[in-house]
Parts: sequence; structure tokens; C-alpha cells
Amino acid sequence: MSPAIIIILVIVVIVIAGVLVALGLRENQSRDPLEERLAAFAERGELASLHEIEMSQPFVDRILLPIANRLGEMALRITPQKALDTIHRKLEMAGNPRGLQPTVFFASRFVTMFLFGGLMVLLFGPNMFSDLLFFVLTIAVTAFGFVIPNLMLDSRINRRQDSVRKALPDALDLLTICVEAGLGFDAAMRKVADKWDNELSIAFGRALQEIQLGKLRREALRDMADRIGASEFESFVAAVIQSEQLGVSMAKILRIQSDDMRVRRRQRAEQKAQRAPVLMLLPMAFLIFPTILIIMMGPAVLIVLNGPIGEMIGVGL
Repeated sequence: MSPAIIIILVIVVIVIAGVLVALGLRENQSRDPLEERLAAFAERGELASLHEIEMSQPFVDRILLPIANRLGEMALRITPQKALDTIHRKLEMAGNPRGLQPTVFFASRFVTMFLFGGLMVLLFGPNMFSDLLFFVLTIAVTAFGFVIPNLMLDSRINRRQDSVRKALPDALDLLTICVEAGLGFDAAMRKVADKWDNELSIAFGRALQEIQLGKLRREALRDMADRIGASEFESFVAAVIQSEQLGVSMAKILRIQSDDMRVRRRQRAEQKAQRAPVLMLLPMAFLIFPTILIIMMGPAVLIVLNGPIGEMIGVGL
């Protein structure tokens, strides 16, 4: 098998595995699939047994997820508690996609590792142990398969934090207007949760549910900030808690935080604009400049090759 075909197959395997992990980390459904199927059977007036309802579930939810959960539980027995806490916190910061549990996440790491390693063994076969390059490449691809779920999770965390940062100034404006109009802070948070459908409104809605269940507001806000992990949001929560403890006007604190968040958003935009020329160097150096060089130097090279120099070196056209 030629090296070019091997490289193409490796790229295809990496892309397929990345797509599978991305599908596994997609957003959790708003309703339980089993509840949806029960409602569908009830609307049609059909009587169905528990076995029929279970068999109507997708293959992934019925077979793959329980197997992954079992493998994850076996992996948790040899995993340090600190690592478990770190993964659990990352899953919370990612918005707990698809109700993903740490056990399933650990199982996905081993599944992708064995998938990548097994495909590399199938591609290289006996050459894997006879050629050092093939062996090192197999080890590298297998290790990449083990860390790719972490990379996907970190990417999702960053996207969620960016979404919260973009929505925070507008949400603070609405909170300020509601508080200045006479509403309490909890009622203002409810307005934000009802008005938008984004990561920030979902976080506000969850915090309000915790407050209704009896948790103190400052504890619910701290937990909400920990679940998001953005520094700007942590600053906002700290200011709200301090205002509540010291008796400072909530409307004034929200107005100051709103102005500060807008300044930070403008600074982030300016920072990204300053990074744009640096990021443009790569496509310019490898795509644009070679093309311009060929267009400009091509006719001159042809003229030189048709002249005496071309006859001397034997490449005359």
C-alpha cells in the first residue's frame, strides 16, 4: 500500500471518528425519548408492552449507551477521584450535553482509542512491527484517539463560554431595566430566561429552579458561575452577591456591570481584529504568494528557456 493511500485512509478515519464524537456530544434533547414514545402511543390509542416501547428506542440509546456506561464504570474503578471531579466539572461547564455521564465519557475515550489503534493495525498489518515509522505513527494515532473526546469537550466549553459572553451585556441591560422598574432580582432573571433561548437564559432558568427548591440565592448564583466558568460571568455574580450582602443598590450595580461588560466585549473584538493579520499569513504564504509568483515569473521563465540558456542546458522549448 502506497504512503499516499495510507495517509488518505488515516485522514478519513480521523474525520469519521471526530464526527462520531461530535454526535455523541450534541445537545441534550428537551424531552425524554421514552416519554415521547409513550405520548405517541397514547395519542394513537394503541396498547403497547414495555418490550415494544423499549424496542422502539434508537439503537444508540438501547445498546451502545448502556455498554459505554458499563465500560465507563469499570474504568472509574482505577481512576483517581481528582480526575473524576475534573471531568464532572468539565461536563457541567459544557452544559451537560445529552445528559452525558462521566462513566460514558471515560468509555468514549477508550472506545475511540481502540478504534483508531485497530484501524491502524488493519491498515499497516505486519509492516507495523517491521517498520519503525509505521509503529510510531500507529502509537501516535492511538494516543490521539484517546484524547480526542477531551478536545471535543474543551471545544464545546469554549463555544458555550463565548455564547455567554456575547449574550451577557444585553441580558444585563434587561436586568437593569427590570430592577429599575421595581421588579426583584429573581423576577428579572425570570424575564431573561423567558425572553431568550441561549446558554445564558438556560443557566438563569436552572438557577431559578434551584432557588425555588430551597437553595440560597447566593449559593445558586455561585453554582451557576462555576457551571459556566467564564471570568466575566464570575465577576458579575460576585458583584451581585456583594450587593446583596452589603445592601448596595442592585440597579446601580447592574448598571456598572452592564457598562463594564460592553467595554470588555469591545476589547475582545479589537483583540480578534488585531489577530487577523497574523492568521492571514499562513494562507497568504502558502496559497496566494505562490500563485502570484507563478503568474509573474512564468512568462519570463519560458522566454529564458527558449533562448540561448535553454539550449545550453538542453531544455529549449
